[in-house]
Amino acid sequence: MNSVPTDQLPVVVIGAGPVGLAAAAHLVERGLEPLVLEAGPSAGTAVRGWAHVRLFSTWSEVTDPAAEKLLAPTGWTRPDGSAYPTGGDWAENYLQPLADVLGDKVRYGATVTGVARAGRDRVVDSGRDEQPFAVHVLSAGGREERISARAVIDASGTWSVPGPLGADGLPALGEKTAAHRISYRVPDLNVPSVRARYAGRRTAVVGSGASAFTALAHLADLAEDEPGTHAVWILRRGITGSTFGGGEADQLPARGALGLRAKAAVEEGHASAVTGFRAQAVERDGDRLVLVAEDGRRLDPVDEVIVLTGLRPDLSFLSELRLCLDDRLQAPTALAPLIDPNVHSCGTVHPHGVKELSHPEQGVYLVGMKSYGRAPTFLAMTGYEQVRSVAAAIAGDRAAAERVELTLPETGVCGGAGLFDEPGATPAEGGGCCATPATSQIGTGAPATASGGC
Repeated sequence: MNSVPTDQLPVVVIGAGPVGLAAAAHLVERGLEPLVLEAGPSAGTAVRGWAHVRLFSTWSEVTDPAAEKLLAPTGWTRPDGSAYPTGGDWAENYLQPLADVLGDKVRYGATVTGVARAGRDRVVDSGRDEQPFAVHVLSAGGREERISARAVIDASGTWSVPGPLGADGLPALGEKTAAHRISYRVPDLNVPSVRARYAGRRTAVVGSGASAFTALAHLADLAEDEPGTHAVWILRRGITGSTFGGGEADQLPARGALGLRAKAAVEEGHASAVTGFRAQAVERDGDRLVLVAEDGRRLDPVDEVIVLTGLRPDLSFLSELRLCLDDRLQAPTALAPLIDPNVHSCGTVHPHGVKELSHPEQGVYLVGMKSYGRAPTFLAMTGYEQVRSVAAAIAGDRAAAERVELTLPETGVCGGAGLFDEPGATPAEGGGCCATPATSQIGTGAPATASGGC
């Protein structure tokens, strides 16, 4: 049994990405001891996976105030606040220096395989809240370890679980066997081998968000230099006024411009759009692939497929904790109606912090991208405010934890993704963003209610 008082144990932070490292900075500022566990070999491992992609937020919007204070004594200065970093810039010029300052508070090659209450599975009530958390970790060398923690902040993100091609949320028939021709990431066409994979070829791009826009724009640029390069943009819905995002109405100009670049790719003939296509199967046609829809439609063969249908949280290692998650988004119940794409795709999010991020299991918090579950509208500044509030709560400063202020730029688009599957459909009126959520409680008995049963 652990002999160290629970309040003297570290706060385990899962993930050394932007929000995980910001959480550590806020904990340090509060006089608490963080231990950041990162599965990869360096800070921002997931961010480095899209190092070639430029953010649509400026430097001033992607650094955390507490982190900047921690970095200041090293001589670090924030890059030009009006400039747009790439993922690589963000990792090298901010995340890694921040992790270096935190020193041995960050451990690499440490994969969290499970989190539970020490000596209590999810069924046991007796003495549960008095027990520390037991965090099971697998090192890169294969060694297993059990770490005791006073609280757990899961900032592991969603990068490791991309959505599949199948429109029902499951892999399309034949998708797994065609894996050598399917990618789930925006291609880096500056890498010669990747460029050769798509140059002069016909590529299906599946998805309707910023990642799909980026892939279409990159392939359109490639088509300017490599004849025969063409993208087939596959949308599960029809094209409406919101298909290309907020455009010039977007308060994040780079995000609006990205949608306009995708639109230009279609208008200039570098991409053709196929609407209302819900993929059900992938068939082989020699060395090429044929996508088949639920309604029986078959596309002309393509050489490659890029699937950008969103990301999902990995909840497998949290199965022994009592979480209360929305049954659609897999986001914390109180947060879900504020971000639900079935209702809206607004950039603005009601101010939220520890209250909306809490669960029946006291002391565990899902933050950052992971807190949004399957919703695609997360911004870094949202995560920074989340962990400021969570750190204050862990430190016992409830007033600061509940004093949450957050203002996000609007997309210029406010039509729910789930309501726009059919051309001409319009969002429901009457403040749907505040609709009562349908919920499921993970590890508890009865479904939650709008009054906050969780």
